[in-house]
Amino acid sequence: MRGARRPEVRLPALRAWAEGELAPDGDYDGLEFRERDLAGQDGVGARFMDCALTGCAVDGTALGRARILDSVLTGLRGVGTQLAESTFRDVELVDARLGGTQLHGAVLERVVVRGGKIDFLNLREARLRDVVFESCVLVEPDFAGARLERVEFVDCALKGADFGNAALTDVDLRGAVPLEVTRGLDRLSGAVISAGQLLDLAPALAAELGIRVE
Repeated sequence: MRGARRPEVRLPALRAWAEGELAPDGDYDGLEFRERDLAGQDGVGARFMDCALTGCAVDGTALGRARILDSVLTGLRGVGTQLAESTFRDVELVDARLGGTQLHGAVLERVVVRGGKIDFLNLREARLRDVVFESCVLVEPDFAGARLERVEFVDCALKGADFGNAALTDVDLRGAVPLEVTRGLDRLSGAVISAGQLLDLAPALAAELGIRVE
């Protein structure tokens, strides 16, 4: 089992973002977005490099195909944020409160998700490499068709997860308490779980295999 490589984000001195709204294909370098209301704005295809987003509202913000690199996102809050086919590389996402975030087809590499709660996270067909979910709550995350390599769940609640058709390599689920899998138990062959988790999953595994327990 190879552990995930964590990001090493060292932000430079940042300048406050002074513009009114995000722009499609915008280029944001070395900026701080603090307590900004970005709800409903269109930043499709934008690039964020060496940025800090702190306490921003992202309800319905359009950031599809965005590239978020070497950045720290803290205290983001919002529902329905659109991040399909985006790229996150060397990113820390801290204490987020998000619902229905759309990350299908996205690429996450060297990313830490620490603290907070994310409901109905859509990671269908996404690629996750060197990703750590730490001390956070994930409610009904959708990993269907995703590829996970060197992904760790550390002191993390994983409720109602869907791993249907996913491909897992070196995925450490031992720190997921509880570990609830609604679909895709047969796709966990590349993961490691604890003996206690195996007992908890036994009824679902038996049902998946068509075993009747009396």
